[in-house]
Amino acid sequence: MTVTLPDRAAARSLDDSMALDPNRPLYVSHARGPLTIAVVSIAWLRGRDEADRATIEARHLSAAEIPQAARLRLRKRRLEWLAGRLAIKHSVCAYQQRHAGTSTRPRDITVGVVPDGLRAGKPFVDARVEVGLSHSVDFAVAVCGPRAVGIDVERVRQVAPPLAELLTLPPEVAADPRLGGVGAMPLPLRWACKEAVLKHFGFGLRVDSREVRLTQWWPDGRFVWRAGPQLRRLAPAADGTRFDSWAREVDGYALALVWQ
Repeated sequence: MTVTLPDRAAARSLDDSMALDPNRPLYVSHARGPLTIAVVSIAWLRGRDEADRATIEARHLSAAEIPQAARLRLRKRRLEWLAGRLAIKHSVCAYQQRHAGTSTRPRDITVGVVPDGLRAGKPFVDARVEVGLSHSVDFAVAVCGPRAVGIDVERVRQVAPPLAELLTLPPEVAADPRLGGVGAMPLPLRWACKEAVLKHFGFGLRVDSREVRLTQWWPDGRFVWRAGPQLRRLAPAADGTRFDSWAREVDGYALALVWQ
């Protein structure tokens, strides 16, 4: 796997820095925040034979992670797990190289997850950074930054009727000028925004997605949200006006990020 870094030294906007190409094994980019985003192609890994994937695992996973991968018997689950680990590790390595001047091998980055509780499954690493991870169909996308980050990626496709009903704004609400462009947002993008907010706090869908109300969205990707009472109780800092929030459709996927 090769890393393609941005052409310009300065951190670019998220619009400029994102690319989702299934034929590209790994893409790493830096954006304002500061954030480092790593995209690993599950589709590319899917096309490798067992020997190739074993070589990739030996090169990038730690001694403890290799048997962990071997215990995942379902091929789909193992590919998603491997792609997620690779994305997190490369995002952390690239972030540290850029912002601390330190060179670290991916296999030396230990990735863990919160084992239980409301934040069960939230990823973390053995470094002074925060990470987020999401995957959908052909891609795993990880983000690394100095503070908590939330990310969600969703393949753009027809939304199931129950979810569409949940995400569709009533006409009288959609017409509210205070909502900016929320009424024009594709439904998968609205869902990605809600998940990114909840994942920022580590809750994921353990908290009702209706606790995140989207209030504004602009064509450049910026969006604003409002926290419901349960989310505010669990995370008193959950005030959407204090966060940087971005969401756009990128190469057939809805991608949303939330950070401070």
